[in-house]
Amino acid sequence: MNFDIDRYLELVAPLDDSDIDYNAFHSDPLDEETLRCLRYMHDVEFHTTCYLRDLLVTSAHDDPEITAFLAMWSYEEYWHGEAIAKVLAHHAETNGRERIAATRRRVGRERLTTLAMMIGSTMTDHVVTVALTWGAVNEWTTQAGYLQLAKRSGHPVLAELLRRIAKQEGRHIDFYASQASRRLAESAGARRLTRLALRRRWRPVGSGVMPEVETEFLIAHLFGGDDGASMVDRIDRRLARLPGLERLHLVASARSSAVHAAP
Repeated sequence: MNFDIDRYLELVAPLDDSDIDYNAFHSDPLDEETLRCLRYMHDVEFHTTCYLRDLLVTSAHDDPEITAFLAMWSYEEYWHGEAIAKVLAHHAETNGRERIAATRRRVGRERLTTLAMMIGSTMTDHVVTVALTWGAVNEWTTQAGYLQLAKRSGHPVLAELLRRIAKQEGRHIDFYASQASRRLAESAGARRLTRLALRRRWRPVGSGVMPEVETEFLIAHLFGGDDGASMVDRIDRRLARLPGLERLHLVASARSSAVHAAP
C-alpha cells in the first residue's frame, strides 16, 4: 500500500463546485434531518485545523512527507466546509465564521489534548502511528458518511456535491492508510500501543466537538438499516487488514450504541 505524495500535491485543489446550482435549494429545500447532518459535517470540517495542531506538536512535524500532506489536507478540508456552508446559507442557516466561532467557544481550547499529544510524543514515536491510524479510521467513516447522506437525502444537487467531497476524501484515506500500514508493520510496539489506544479511546469523528446527541443522531441516520450496517462492516474489515488491528470492530460497536440510543 503506497502513496505518491508528489502526485497528490499535483492534484490538490479547492473543491470544484463551479457548476453546482446552489439556488436549486430554494425551490427544492433539504429536509431537517439532512440539514442536521450538514451542520455536523460543517463544524467538523472546519475543526480540521485543530486536529492538525494536535498532530504537529508530536514528532510528526519532523517528517517532511507528513507535513506536506497535512498542509494540503487541511486546505482541502477547509473548502469542503465552505461548500457545505453555502448549502446551509441557502437555507438561511448560520454558517461559516459565525458558526465556527460558536463551535470553538463551546468546545474550548482543548489544551489538555494538545498537551497529552506533546507529552506522549516525548515518550514514544509510536504516538504518531496511533494518530495516523486514527486518521485512517476517521477518513474511512467520513467518506462513508458523505456517500450515505448523498443517498439518504434524495436530492440530486446535494448528492453530486457530496460525491465530489467524498472523492477528495478518498485521497486522504490513501495517505493515512498507507502510513499506518507501513508503521504498524515495522514495529510490534506500535501495533500494541495503537490497538490499545483505539480500543480504549477511539470515538466517532466529531465526538467532543459536537454534542453526544448529535453524534448519535448522525450515526443512526446515516448508518441505520441494512445498507448502513454493510458500510460499517466494510470499514471494520479495512481496519482489520492493518497489521495487528484485526477483530476490533470499532465502527460496528459505535453504530450499535448510536442506533440503540436514538429515539
